[in-house]
Amino acid sequence: MRHDDPQTLIIDADDTLWENNIYFEQAWDDFLDFLNHSALSHQETRTIFDEIEIANIKVHGYGAQNFARNMVQCYQRLVERLIDPTDLNCIMGFADRILHQPIEMLEGVEETLAYLLERNHDLILFTKGHPEEQRLKIDRSPVGRYFREFEIVREKDAPAYRELVDRFKLNPEITWMIGNSPKSDINPALEAGLNAVFVPHARTWTLENTDLRPVRPGTLHIVENFSDLSKYF
Repeated sequence: MRHDDPQTLIIDADDTLWENNIYFEQAWDDFLDFLNHSALSHQETRTIFDEIEIANIKVHGYGAQNFARNMVQCYQRLVERLIDPTDLNCIMGFADRILHQPIEMLEGVEETLAYLLERNHDLILFTKGHPEEQRLKIDRSPVGRYFREFEIVREKDAPAYRELVDRFKLNPEITWMIGNSPKSDINPALEAGLNAVFVPHARTWTLENTDLRPVRPGTLHIVENFSDLSKYF
C-alpha cells in the first residue's frame, strides 16, 4: 500500500541513516587482540562483556564513553597479567576513536530524505544514546536540515514513543517509525500503536536484535534499504 498523503515519519539515526555499529565492532576487535586471553574464545569473551554491558546500560546508558567503561571492566575481570595503568588508557583509546570517525551515510539516505520532504511528509529524527555524542553526529551529518525535530532519549521503549506522540500531537494512524532495530525501533513503536518500517542492517548491534512482534496487516513494512521508502510514501 502506498501512502501519498502526508505522513509523519519518525526516523532512527545510527545504522539507519549512517554507519555506527561497525566502529564499535572495530574497537571490540582491537580489545580482543589486546586482551589476548589464553583460554577463552572470542565468543566466550563477548558473552561476558555483554553481561557487563547489559548491567551497566541500566545505570549509565549508551555511547562510546560507556562502551569504554564496559571494556575496562571486562579487561579487569579477565586479564591474565598485572594491570599497568597504561593498559586502561589504551583501552579507553579504542573507544575514543569511535567518536572521531567520519559520518558515513548509508546508500541513498540523503536523496530519499529529500524526496520525502518534497512530498510534504513530516520528518522527526528519534535516537537514543549519550545526548552530546548523538547531537555531534547529527551536527556533523549532512541531513539534519531535513528534520523538523531531533529527539534524543535514554531508551526507546513504548512509553518513550507514547510521550513523543503526545508532545507533538501526532496521529498514530499516519505515523511511522523507520529503523533497523527490532528492539528499539520496530517493536516498541508497534506496541505504542504506531506503524513501522523495518530497514535491516547487516551489522546491527547484537543486543538490538530480536524477533519482530506480530502485527495487524498493513502496519509493518520490511524493505531492503532506505531508498525503498519511496515505494511506500
